[in-house]
Amino acid sequence: MSAVAWAQSGPTSGPSLLASLFPLILIFLVFYFLLIRPQQQKQREHQKMLASLKVNDEVVTNGGLIGRIVQIGERVLTIEIAPNVRVRVERSYVAALARPSAPEKPKDKPKEKDGQK
Repeated sequence: MSAVAWAQSGPTSGPSLLASLFPLILIFLVFYFLLIRPQQQKQREHQKMLASLKVNDEVVTNGGLIGRIVQIGERVLTIEIAPNVRVRVERSYVAALARPSAPEKPKDKPKEKDGQK
């Protein structure tokens, strides 16, 4: 009979723990900077916009209604979408400002003509 001798080698050293976790860490970083962080910034800007809403601001709702704010409550806004047509909308459903309210203009003094006062 023939005897087969198997050579035994020492414990094989595979890739280190850090080397095996590196692809997972890299994927997480890519997701964070391309997806998570921009979404958080957009959400913060939206919250600031909702907090700064004022009467007479023209807004667009998530449903596509465009109207002017006539009354502001803690959670609910009243929006006029046509003359004498008012809709109550929850504040969180305002998607964007269509047009901010125009700042009040100071009343102009009548212009004087040259040579006349």
